[in-house]
Amino acid sequence: MPEEESAGQGTGRPYSDAERDAVYRAIHERRDMRHFAGGTVAPTVLERLLRAAHHGPSVGFMQPWRFIRIADPALRRRLHACVEAERLRTAGVLGSEAPPRGRPALQGAGRGEEFLRLKLEGLLDAAELIAVALADGREAHVFGRRTMPHMDIASVGCAIENLWLAARAEGLGLGWVSIFDPAEVAALLGLPPGAEPVALLCLGPVHDFYPAPMLERERWARRAPLASVVFEGAWGRPAAWLAGEGPQDAVPGQRDG
Repeated sequence: MPEEESAGQGTGRPYSDAERDAVYRAIHERRDMRHFAGGTVAPTVLERLLRAAHHGPSVGFMQPWRFIRIADPALRRRLHACVEAERLRTAGVLGSEAPPRGRPALQGAGRGEEFLRLKLEGLLDAAELIAVALADGREAHVFGRRTMPHMDIASVGCAIENLWLAARAEGLGLGWVSIFDPAEVAALLGLPPGAEPVALLCLGPVHDFYPAPMLERERWARRAPLASVVFEGAWGRPAAWLAGEGPQDAVPGQRDG
């Protein structure tokens, strides 16, 4: 079928069942990965992923994202040191904070100790490291931002999610690292005044994808029921049309378990 004919027939029509299920599968199987298997990412695949990110929606079509591929091992190590320093600072702030209500601390540990036990990143292990930053000059974009200037970072989040889902479809893991001092990372990456780092993305092959979010498996937190975050007409008003809670990560077309 000619490309233009295929594109025309798809306009305004739902995907086939298999195509739709593949989209939902990528959404439900996406994981914030921290364990990587080394290896490489082919340049053609990396370009596809970044192109998917660049096709993310943005308020006022401002496209505020910038991507920096980190190939220098020495720079990786310096960025890793920034992350490690902030990891220790965060643990100190958490200190002996009690765990969330209804969940006992692991083996009597305080929240700070629990935090230090978690594996939070794979900067030195992943095949690729991509820094994502907000571009400078964003103040020139008024459309959609006059009363909500933070919509620039919301737009970058959409681009990262596009990349994340595309990576899962390619069989690659991705982990979003945001535990760092933005000023330190901006200096290391040579960002111009006004630009801000948002994420260090660890990307590459993994041995396995976590069957559930890692922080849920480690009992750090759990996914809230859908009914607790969806309201009808006003804040706190239950949405009676919601179906009962099912498996949180059920994939369309697959049986439970």
